[in-house]
Amino acid sequence: MVTTRFGLALVLLLATLLPWPTDAAAQTKVRFALDWQIQGPQAPFITAKALGAFTAQGLDVTIDRGTGSQKTIEQVATGTYDLGYGDINSMIEYNAKNPQIPLIAVGIILNSPPFSLLTLRRYGIREPKDLKGTTIGAPAGDAPRRLWPIFAKNVGLPADSVTWTNMAPPLREPALVKGDVKVISGFYFTGFLNLTENLKIPEADVVAFKYSEYGIDLYGNAVMVRVDWLKANEDTVRRFLAALNTGFKAALKDPKAAITHIKAAEPLSNEATELKRLQLAISANMINDEVRRNGLLAIDPARMQRAIDQVVVSFELGTKPTVAQVFTGAYLPAAPDRKPE
Repeated sequence: MVTTRFGLALVLLLATLLPWPTDAAAQTKVRFALDWQIQGPQAPFITAKALGAFTAQGLDVTIDRGTGSQKTIEQVATGTYDLGYGDINSMIEYNAKNPQIPLIAVGIILNSPPFSLLTLRRYGIREPKDLKGTTIGAPAGDAPRRLWPIFAKNVGLPADSVTWTNMAPPLREPALVKGDVKVISGFYFTGFLNLTENLKIPEADVVAFKYSEYGIDLYGNAVMVRVDWLKANEDTVRRFLAALNTGFKAALKDPKAAITHIKAAEPLSNEATELKRLQLAISANMINDEVRRNGLLAIDPARMQRAIDQVVVSFELGTKPTVAQVFTGAYLPAAPDRKPE
């Protein structure tokens, strides 16, 4: 009995003298905002969390859905979130207009943006020149809407040859089907599947003009962070990207399993639809020859410079940032670890 008491006392004494970390104490809290609701293309983030990749890196990451890239950018800039996921081109514009609180991208998810214009065959719009005189429905901050001047120039239309009407994101596809507008803008993998899966429009009746097919060689969505926060939290960002790389590779390797995680995070989602949405994003926006060559999350500096040039002209920005001001790969895992499997 004495020995037992002595042993217990010794254990308690050692507990007060030696480090005794708990999971909670070891975790660095990170607030992260998506660009949009939780859907298939957001799988790299949701999968990383579901697999415990963030926890393994000592991070307690809260992932919140977004309401559009523009809002996410503003929330990261104001400190509501530590990191966010949004359109890198809109970030370039934001930085030009808010030089006192610049953001920087630290990892690319959508190497090719899914920007598109969608219409229905019954409206008789077969090629871009037929867009002249139409009304296009889109939210005010919609990235394809904001980049319309580049598309218009590339297809030989004046930028003012169409009329834009504001509408909330969920109203776009229903408005198109009802005929309230004849064209909408948005992400291809979102609009196409909302029309064909949710509204039961035959695939052959959907006409899509993808910006990437008309000379717009931009990057898409990226993980972004405020520059001053990054400087004060470099190791956190490095660990975040390591975990994200794990989730990204897992989602690419097994999309069906990734959608199981999406369903757990967003119970109202349709697994079959979100699997199609993820597969569209993987084939058209996430994986290409550049990604196979340079690895996930990275950029090609020469291409990024061309993209910056296009954005500056499209948004009529007074200043042109350098590639280094737009993106840094300094916090990414080593290239061999980022090779898509």
